[in-house]
Amino acid sequence: MQSVVDAIAIDVAGLTVRRGRAEVLHGLTLRAPRGQVVGLLGPSGSGKTTLMRCVVGVQKISGGTVTVLGEAAGSPRLRRRVGYVTQASSVYDDLTVRENLRYFARVLDAPASDVDRVIDETGLGAQASQLTGSLSGGQRNRVSLAAALLGAPELLVLDEPTVGLDPVLRSELWELFHRLADAGTSLFVSSHVMDEATRCDRLLLLRDGEVIADDTPQGLLQATGAADAESAFLTVIRERETGTASAGSADAGHPEDGHRHGRHAAGDVR
Repeated sequence: MQSVVDAIAIDVAGLTVRRGRAEVLHGLTLRAPRGQVVGLLGPSGSGKTTLMRCVVGVQKISGGTVTVLGEAAGSPRLRRRVGYVTQASSVYDDLTVRENLRYFARVLDAPASDVDRVIDETGLGAQASQLTGSLSGGQRNRVSLAAALLGAPELLVLDEPTVGLDPVLRSELWELFHRLADAGTSLFVSSHVMDEATRCDRLLLLRDGEVIADDTPQGLLQATGAADAESAFLTVIRERETGTASAGSADAGHPEDGHRHGRHAAGDVR
């Protein structure tokens, strides 16, 4: 039987982050299960990027703990187990796509065969010989994602990976995310676009540095009686302001209490 520790990819307890005198994250406590696509959704400025930086161990924290795959966030032992894609593209413009990936594969000590694998997985075959600087913003983001896939990390932390992509490419990437999750990879994906909520297995809604809901997409809709994710988000906010709480609020329990939830067929909402 799988232990609670083995079932959890990210375990955050009492996490507080300050910038100067301002508190950005306010004692967050949350858990993200392994082998699922966990969506971190919220408006710009809600603290999503700060939380992701804490998960990968590059953010100074003021209090609390962050445990990733059973290790303290930022531990050297996590270096090859966690892949991270930032909002800003982190590849070299003067190298081709394939040259970039060969370079990062050597840095990560990943097999040379991984380069062809990640090019295929991210649909970059037609651009493999192009200079990365000549690609569109969306294509450059895909190169960053391909680099993060090298070495087959156990956890992928993706900060708004679909920004700037057209609907077709966005759909293809989400299909890839679920294929990876089905194969056992854990994904922690942020977005400020509510229509991506139903593409996740589990949702964490973040507002003003606080988790205001932690549920499956379908569970959140049922708990709030809302027709779509954006309406559910607004309902949770109103309930918090009036002192009531739905079953989908952040106090409703932990994700390890249930089994892996498949993709929901509710469609895109905005």
